[in-house]
Amino acid sequence: MSVPLFNGAVMTIFAREVLEGTVIIGQYRTVVQRTPEWQEPEKQKAGLKAINTAAGWASLVAVILIICVAVPLGLLSKSFDERVGDIIEGVSKVVAAFCILQLSLKMPKFLGLYASKKGKDGVQIGLTLKSIRFNVAWNIWREVAEIGVFLIPFFLEGEKAKAIPLSGLAGIVVGGILGAIIYIANKRMENKTWLAVFMAVLLLFLATGLFTGGLHEFEEVWGMTQNVYNYRDAAGGFFSEKRLPMALVKPFGYSAKRSVLQIASFWTFLSFGCILHFWKWFSTKKIREAEELAEAEKAGEVEAVDKEFEHQETTPIEEKNEGTDEEAASSGADEENQS
Repeated sequence: MSVPLFNGAVMTIFAREVLEGTVIIGQYRTVVQRTPEWQEPEKQKAGLKAINTAAGWASLVAVILIICVAVPLGLLSKSFDERVGDIIEGVSKVVAAFCILQLSLKMPKFLGLYASKKGKDGVQIGLTLKSIRFNVAWNIWREVAEIGVFLIPFFLEGEKAKAIPLSGLAGIVVGGILGAIIYIANKRMENKTWLAVFMAVLLLFLATGLFTGGLHEFEEVWGMTQNVYNYRDAAGGFFSEKRLPMALVKPFGYSAKRSVLQIASFWTFLSFGCILHFWKWFSTKKIREAEELAEAEKAGEVEAVDKEFEHQETTPIEEKNEGTDEEAASSGADEENQS
């Protein structure tokens, strides 16, 4: 029996992880290109270079790690413990969920929608090269490493690994195209308020999907809770999150089959993120009201000082003019007496 060179599951794995990676890279690139603090040509160039470099090195390190783990396992024909793989993947997703939630909260600040802290010199503290390198590297490494975790069983089964190159390439193309569409949409939205909202909501749902998926991995290891609904087989499997096209929205929290834990974790995390965003918005409102009040008070003080200064300058001139008039009158009277 011949082994097919194309596997839909492998393509889905690549497409989903590449989509997540391109969304993250695209969001950072958009911030660097659109925020005022990065408009200096040299600084912007350095920021974009940091994003590309961090993503490239993180991908390379993850690929090397995958090869170092997969090849020995394949050669020695050792079975891979799926429970360990599920736990590793679950921990990775939960950690990534909080990292991306933090990014969702930072995006509106980077674009000026939320108030940003200021340093002693009055310069706004936003995205730095150090934070760019760390966050991009961590998230891209995680995405590529997750591909490796999913592919290790294919390596262990030997013959099925033949489907990885072609299927992986197709998945990279699909995920890359969809990520590029999101990136272009971000660039063409001129209104920064709507851009900030779009990016924050997108990342919040991505974080929610990762958190829900992470807890579901633990659920598969330590016992499933009761299923609430399941329509994976409806419409010939069109709605299944394990098949295209719906697999592409799975990173954002979609699933055609939900357990009690999945539903609870999805809405709990999403509500938690919404509360944090509301708190950020409310804090921003208070901060800006205080800033406006302080500026108004400062403007009033400056106006009072200016008036006092004008008074000090005009008063001596008036007194001097009065003295000159008196001297002129006295001089005129003397001249009349002499005549």
